[in-house]
Amino acid sequence: MGVAEWLLLVSLSILWGGSFFFVEVALEAFGPLTVVLGRVGLAATTLWAIIGLKGLTIPRSPAVWLAFFCMGAINNIIPFSLIVWAQTEISGSLASILNATIPLFTVLVAHAFTRDEKLSPGKLLGVTTGFIGVVVIIGPEALSGIGADTVAQLAVLCAAVSYSFAGVFGRRFRSMPHLVVAAGQVTCSTILLAPPALLLEQPWTAPAPGFGAAGALAALAVFSTALAYILYFRVLATAGATNLLLVAFLIPVSAMLLGIPILGETLDLADAGGMLLIFAGLAAMDGRLAKIIGRAV
Repeated sequence: MGVAEWLLLVSLSILWGGSFFFVEVALEAFGPLTVVLGRVGLAATTLWAIIGLKGLTIPRSPAVWLAFFCMGAINNIIPFSLIVWAQTEISGSLASILNATIPLFTVLVAHAFTRDEKLSPGKLLGVTTGFIGVVVIIGPEALSGIGADTVAQLAVLCAAVSYSFAGVFGRRFRSMPHLVVAAGQVTCSTILLAPPALLLEQPWTAPAPGFGAAGALAALAVFSTALAYILYFRVLATAGATNLLLVAFLIPVSAMLLGIPILGETLDLADAGGMLLIFAGLAAMDGRLAKIIGRAV
């Protein structure tokens, strides 16, 4: 990747890292499904307003919109809902660390569903090391019974699996304007999510949210969703799914920089050790670890 792609990737990590902070604040006033619905609904409104100003052509093909619905489900509804619910049980910092397993799952998904991204020894070492890191983070208590925290952690891992499928599926949109693709997927996500969210949580019956929670939800939609997906599809088109999902290297750092000083969150030794193992796995999978070892010897 060039300098421009790396700058976009760092910017994307900040936007997505901030999403864990914004979710945590928004959950003080909204239910999990309402947070996700507000996120994709406000993001869709923002993106269509920009598209209108730029005069971009809206696709009319049913096949394209079916693909948008599929992308919205696996890239928005499933992972957003799982992560937001998980953050009612675990901290945003821990959720961001578990979210860093996305490239590990992407290697397996790409191996199974593509012809040009098969497993290599380096990738296999990376996946193994990364999964050990996940086990360290979840901890031995998972072996004595599934508790609320463990289920929440597994929910974030399932979200990471969904993101990995989305990274491979989303390659079909390379030739389309990034704004249109981003708007299409969050619009379809809004359509799919609105009925269950409104039926189950009835957000109109809840007390009026405070300025902090409302502002966090707006920031989550505009910055961590609308703007983030413009960058997402741009990097996907120019650098590919594998390079795009290396953003997971940086997301936990961004999330912790916000969550620890502002929300007073803490990480224990196991969390830190597991995070280092995940990063080592990503480095091995990407070839960086082999280069570092080669220079050292």
